[in-house]
Amino acid sequence: MPSLGTVGIIALEMDEKGLTGILPLGKTIGGRYEILEVLERERGRARYLARDNRFQGTTRLCIVEEMINLIFDATTSRRVAAAFERKVNTLASLNHPAIPTIYDYFQEGRRSYLVFGRGEGKDLETIIEEADAGLPEAQLLTWAIQICDLLSCLHKRQPPLVFRHLELRKIVVKEDGHLMLIDLDIVETSEEQDRMKGTPGYTAPERYQGVAEPASDIYALGAIIYHLLTGRDPRKDPPFTFHERPPRQLNPSISPEVEAMVMKALEYKSEDRYRSAEEMQKELLAAQKERTPPLVVQREPRGVISPLWSFACGDEVRSSPAVAGGILSVGSYDRNLYALNAQRGEPLWEYATQGGIASSPLVADDLVFFGSEDNLFYALHMRTGRIKWSLSTQGRIRSSPRLAYEHLFFGSDDQIFYALRARTGRIAWRFDAEAPIRSSAAISGGTLFFGDEEGYLYALDAASGEVKWKYQAGGKITSSPAVEEDLILVGCGDSHIYALDLEKGGVIWRYRTEGPIISSPAVAKGVVYIGSIDHRLYALEAKTGKPKWYYSTEEAVTSSPRLAEGAVYFGSIDGHLYCLDAQSGELRWRFQTEGPISGSPTISEGIIYIGSLDHKVYALPIE
Repeated sequence: MPSLGTVGIIALEMDEKGLTGILPLGKTIGGRYEILEVLERERGRARYLARDNRFQGTTRLCIVEEMINLIFDATTSRRVAAAFERKVNTLASLNHPAIPTIYDYFQEGRRSYLVFGRGEGKDLETIIEEADAGLPEAQLLTWAIQICDLLSCLHKRQPPLVFRHLELRKIVVKEDGHLMLIDLDIVETSEEQDRMKGTPGYTAPERYQGVAEPASDIYALGAIIYHLLTGRDPRKDPPFTFHERPPRQLNPSISPEVEAMVMKALEYKSEDRYRSAEEMQKELLAAQKERTPPLVVQREPRGVISPLWSFACGDEVRSSPAVAGGILSVGSYDRNLYALNAQRGEPLWEYATQGGIASSPLVADDLVFFGSEDNLFYALHMRTGRIKWSLSTQGRIRSSPRLAYEHLFFGSDDQIFYALRARTGRIAWRFDAEAPIRSSAAISGGTLFFGDEEGYLYALDAASGEVKWKYQAGGKITSSPAVEEDLILVGCGDSHIYALDLEKGGVIWRYRTEGPIISSPAVAKGVVYIGSIDHRLYALEAKTGKPKWYYSTEEAVTSSPRLAEGAVYFGSIDGHLYCLDAQSGELRWRFQTEGPISGSPTISEGIIYIGSLDHKVYALPIE
C-alpha cells in the first residue's frame, strides 16, 4: 500500500467578473496539484481536496483553501498580492507544533497559492460525533491547554494574529495525541474586519460588529470546550445562549471548576472574559493538576519473595502459562511447548514446532491449544503431548485462542480471524480483517471482540462471523479487549485506553497515557487495570475513565495484569514481577528476574507463574 502524506494550499483569486471562480474537478494547478473535490464553499471562499502528483508511488493529498477578491482592478490586484506576500512571511515566521510547516508558494496569473503540511489524524468534530456524548474532562483539559498555548503564540505577535474561524473541524488530533491545525485561516487584527464574521455558535458577539481581537478567540475556545464536554453543538442553538444551558446541566460529571472556566470564556462582553490566553491556560493547568492521578510512592517491599521453583527453557518466554489438572503449559521462542508439574516445576514432556511460540496456550477437555510462528495452530493431548490435530494458516500466529460454544477463536498474521470446531479443528468460518490480528478475543453474549494491526476493533457474531460493528481507533490494537457490563475496554497504539458501548461500538470514554499500549486490560470491582509503554500501570474507574492511581516502573509495561486476593500482578521490561495493592496501588513486593518480562502472569491455587526473556519460567507464592 502506498504511503499517505498530506499538504494544504491557500489560494487567493482575483475574479474581475465578481464570480466565485470555483476550480473544476480534475484541474491541475502549479503543474502538480489536481483538484479532486469541493469541500466547502461560501462567499469569497472555497476549500478543495487535491492530490499532489509530483511524487511517484505515493498518494499525497492536499487541502486547497481559496480566498477570492470579488472586486477587481489593478490597484486591488497589487494590494491583494502584497497582502498575500505579507501573509506568507508571517505564517513562515510562526514556530508552534500545532501550526503546519509551509513548504511552497507560487502564482498562476491572478491566483496565488501557499502550500503547507498537514498532520494526519481525526478532527475534533469527527471525534465528538463518534462519541455520541461529551468527552472525558481530563482529556478536554489536555486539549484546551494545547489550544491556549497556540493562541498565546498568535496573540503575542504585533499586531496580534487571530482566527477567522476557530472551530472543531479545523483542528485534528494526531496519533501522538497532539493537536494540529488543518486550516491556516489566521489574520492580523489590523486587517479589514467587515469580512470576519466566523462560524455561528463559535463566533464572539463583537465579531458581528466588525471587531476581531484576542478575546474573540477565547470565546471560540470556550465554545469548543463546551461542545466537547456536553456533546451539544452550539451551531444548533440561538447565538450567545450558553448561559441558558450550563455544561453541568447537560453533563453532571463535569466539575464545577471547569464549568466556571468555560462560562467565563463565553461571557458576552469581551472585558468579562479571560484577559489573555495565558491567564486561561494557567487556570486549566491548575485544574488538570488537581485531576492527575496520584503517583503511588514506591516504598521498599515487605520482605524478600523467593520462587518455589524455576525452569529453564532454551530461549525467551513471551507466552503466558496455562495451568490445568496440575500441569503447567507454556511456550518458548526455542520453538517448544513445555508441560511441567505445576507444583514442582518438573518437566513432563515437550513438543517441538517449527517456529517461536508467543501465543499463550489454552487448556480444555484434556487438550492444550496454541499457535506458533510456523503458521500452524495445534491441539495436543495435555498429559502426553501427542498431537490430535493441527491447522495451517498463511501467517505467524501470535494471537491466543479463546474457547466458547465448542469452538476455538483466534487470529493470524495472514489477516484472518478463525473459528474452528474444537473437537476436529475444522474451520467453521473465517473473517478477513485485511490486517494482521495479534489481539485475542473477548466473548460476551454471542459476540466476539478483537482488534487488528490497522487499528480496528471488531464485534463479530460468534455463530456466523458476520460483522455487528467495527470502530477505528488511532493506532494498532494489539491489546486484547475485556468486557465490563455494557462496556468493551481495550488499549491502543495511539496511547489511549478506550471504553466502547458493547452493543453499538460508540465511544463512551477514552483516557490518554503517555505511550502506546500493548498490555490488555483486567477489570475487578469496577476498576480497569492496564499497562503502557510509558512505564506505568494505571487504575481507572471502568464506568467513567476517571483515574484512581498509577504506579511507575523503570521500563515499559507490555505485560497484562492479573488480579487475586486484593492484589494486582504484572511484569515490566525492567525485569520485575510486581505485586501492588489493587485499591491503593501501593507496592507489596517485587521479584527480579534476569531479563525483561513481556508476558503476563497466571495465578492458580495460591501460586503465580510468570515467564521471562531470561529463558525461565518462575513459580512464586501469593503472599
